[in-house]
Amino acid sequence: MTREAVVETARQSIARGSKSFAAASTLFAKPVRERAWLLYSWCRACDDIADGQVHGHGMTVVADPQARLARMARLTERALAGEATGEAPFDALRIVAAETGLPHGFVRDHIAGFALDAEGWRPQTEADLLRYCYHVAGVVGCMMAVVMGVDPADQDTLDRACDLGLAFQLANIARDVGEDAGVGRCYLPTDWLAEASIAPSDVMAPAHRRALTAIVARLTTLAASFETSARRGTTALDFRSAWAVLAAAKIYGDIGRKVAARGGGAWDARVMTSAAEKVGAVALAGAQASARRWLYRGSRLASPVLWSRPRHAA
Repeated sequence: MTREAVVETARQSIARGSKSFAAASTLFAKPVRERAWLLYSWCRACDDIADGQVHGHGMTVVADPQARLARMARLTERALAGEATGEAPFDALRIVAAETGLPHGFVRDHIAGFALDAEGWRPQTEADLLRYCYHVAGVVGCMMAVVMGVDPADQDTLDRACDLGLAFQLANIARDVGEDAGVGRCYLPTDWLAEASIAPSDVMAPAHRRALTAIVARLTTLAASFETSARRGTTALDFRSAWAVLAAAKIYGDIGRKVAARGGGAWDARVMTSAAEKVGAVALAGAQASARRWLYRGSRLASPVLWSRPRHAA
């Protein structure tokens, strides 16, 4: 496939897989936008392979998780070696890695997240949860930062990008408690659940709804802390990239805030942001991007709740 064909396939993937990220991506300058689509395409394909989904929809219990993991890892390594794979999402990775100098350690750290799921791993503590969130989303933030032109040696900005990925994943987990439970998964730390006398296998029982609501509020509060920290990293980005990042932060952050606001009814229907809310988020993000060096000046928030990514990944 030509680069143009791979880019078009990637554009279609993000349009079908995430309206929120698709909306934010339109704010990038064209070269960054295309590379963001390419990276998304590979991430989306790996997620779909792991969970038996189609563009992020229809998660199922797969019978062969280790075989699926081996396949995605093999194709990923071929792409990193510069080989054409004949599969558009992995050729997308090959292209974006070559064009941006994407650190291969980041890519492999993302695959390690799928390995945790393939093993049936579940978090025991908050630190376990954040380590998992790093592998499945925080490191994607790091890769996106490189796509936006951040130097892989700029550890501070990569930390802020990782924070945004963590915020997104924590909001995802809060929203998808019921969906995850339906396929035998629970990403809420077992020590949090034990404090509320909830078994991971019984998390959606009506009798536990009030306690579950309190646990998820703890999760969304944690997500908000990482989102706040992440915003400070936009001072290192050009205007259009900062605009896109701040729009995504608002759109996705609002998902976590809606989950918290709905309380016990948070899982009665899937929480989403409307088209009008996305438009409002984009407008607000434009103003924030213009004033970002005033709004977000300073370094990382001095807060004990914030977790740091492994530096070896770069």
